[in-house]
Amino acid sequence: MSKEQEANHDDYSALNIQVLEGLEAVRKRPAMYIGDIGVKGLHHLIWEVVDNSVDEALAGHCDTIEVTVHEDNSITVKDNGRGIPTDLHEKENRSALEVVMTVLHAGGKFDKNTYKVSGGLHGVGVSCVNALSSYMLATVHRNGKVFEQEYSRGVPQFPVREVGTTDYRGTIIHFRPDEEIFSVREYKYETIATRLREMAFLNAGIRITLKDLREIDEKGNPRADEFYSEGGLIEFVEYLDATRQKIIDTPIYIDTEKNNVPVQVALSYNTSYSENVVSYVNTINTHEGGTHVSGFRRALTRTLKSYADKSGMLEKLKLEIAGDDFREGLTAIISVKVAEPQFEGQTKTKLGNSDVVGAVDSAVSEVLQEWLEEHPKEAKVIVGKVILAAQARHAAKKAREMVQRKNVLGGGGLPGKLADCANNDPAVCELYLVEGDSAGGSAKQGRDRDFQAILPLKGKILNVEKAQEHKIYDNDEIKNILTALGVKIGTMNDEKELDLSNLRYHKIIIMTDADIDGSHIRTLILTLFFRYMRTLIEKGYLYIALPPLYLLKRGKEERYCWTEEERQALTMELAKDGKVDSVSIQRYKGLGEMNPEQLWATTMDPNTRSIKQVSIESAAEADHLFSMLMGDEVAPRREFIEKNAKYAHIDT
Repeated sequence: MSKEQEANHDDYSALNIQVLEGLEAVRKRPAMYIGDIGVKGLHHLIWEVVDNSVDEALAGHCDTIEVTVHEDNSITVKDNGRGIPTDLHEKENRSALEVVMTVLHAGGKFDKNTYKVSGGLHGVGVSCVNALSSYMLATVHRNGKVFEQEYSRGVPQFPVREVGTTDYRGTIIHFRPDEEIFSVREYKYETIATRLREMAFLNAGIRITLKDLREIDEKGNPRADEFYSEGGLIEFVEYLDATRQKIIDTPIYIDTEKNNVPVQVALSYNTSYSENVVSYVNTINTHEGGTHVSGFRRALTRTLKSYADKSGMLEKLKLEIAGDDFREGLTAIISVKVAEPQFEGQTKTKLGNSDVVGAVDSAVSEVLQEWLEEHPKEAKVIVGKVILAAQARHAAKKAREMVQRKNVLGGGGLPGKLADCANNDPAVCELYLVEGDSAGGSAKQGRDRDFQAILPLKGKILNVEKAQEHKIYDNDEIKNILTALGVKIGTMNDEKELDLSNLRYHKIIIMTDADIDGSHIRTLILTLFFRYMRTLIEKGYLYIALPPLYLLKRGKEERYCWTEEERQALTMELAKDGKVDSVSIQRYKGLGEMNPEQLWATTMDPNTRSIKQVSIESAAEADHLFSMLMGDEVAPRREFIEKNAKYAHIDT
């Protein structure tokens, strides 16, 4: 432990906890503080508590964090940090623990001597979680003593009390999300695991364990994972690129400090055609990028262009090279630590600090320049990749212009197969992308013609994960999707940005058969949207239709089921007299097996249908998943299928 850390350790007491305002508004307007009251907001409660433990780790006082999901969907987060102070807070005249747990904008992170940097910088953190929990228990092991306080919806049930002695130190927070607040109450293991894996990569040397007591295997052990990274960002890049073919052996790593901003970057190149840059500020994922990403891109483009010019490799190239060309096949993680970050809102999705641009630019260009000079062979391969990207971009632009010119000459015609709707308000209109002509025919007959449009898709569309951009304009089904939507790839400012100015529908619903082929087609369509039309997913416009799997009949009574469990329960319900054989069960394998009335009632009627909104919880994890499922490497895909086989529905 350094002298500075020792000083911090000594100074961390009730005096460091600064109060800004009270807790009243959180329960009235929870979405303002945690994003929403659905799946995202529910998981955000865990992130807020874990962020506090990570802050302790960043300050050098914690190396182990344990997260447990209990049978009742309550959560425990335990760390071996210094423990929240429990001594008397002079201004508030009560225990500092109670102040931290019950007062909004109270915490050590506002005191720069306690935490140089921290994630939950708005400080709503744990008090916000407390306000939105029907039950919370805070247990602190500190200075050889154990202290605890219990809360209900943010209200302390008794003063902080001493309950024993201990050799351990740290904080244990146990909370149960309030059912009065949240519309969804079940935690997703994969969502938690993805975030904790990221945290382990971003904070090398911290051991984070996850345990789910809701899932017990045949040996009586709960589902569990441990996340620990020795190599940090280098291992993170290798994890993301595990299913891609590398063109440089080891990621380029930058770890330095510029203008008092610690900058860490790891980057590598692969043979794919997509760019994957994931950015973090104080371990918070900044989905929309910001000044740190701008600084990185500026340095990468300038340094590589300068090297390419000097090498003479661009002399014979007759095309202009753009910034995008330097980023094709790039995977990079950018992580900066900023003492006073300026974010857009509590959700922390875009960094605004202008001084960070120069810090990242300077750090990246310095190390990258050195690396290129020391690795001429790999540098030549990267520049070769850039030249190919420029040629492919030029070919894609020509193909795009050709498609657009044909549309103009052909009267701007919509695809012949599109059965459009009467309404022309995008906010009201829905487009169904339907697998096969027969299902498309049923959907056309069963729909509400006022606001529902149908585009049948023939067979499987091109796998864009394995194709260069200009190839997608040769694929009729993809051309039909783009034309029907009214979108174009490329704007005046950015050739890869999606132009939504003429978007015709704000609900795009993928409707495929409930069989293996249907799943494959759905994944191909999702890959297209993720790689080329991600903005539509981010805006919440993309959905997946959930047609029923079974139709159960007994006499005149008909019931639909969407899961195997539902089918079993309904079979018993319809066969109350014990005559299970009298219940007829029809398994739908294709949408074409339903008549128009059935398709409308189960899958298209806004009042009764089930549809799932597609969202991106972690761009890094989504990129890893798509490259693994749709890329060239077979071994990782086989491993994924074997691991997840128990969740698969196999038709026999």
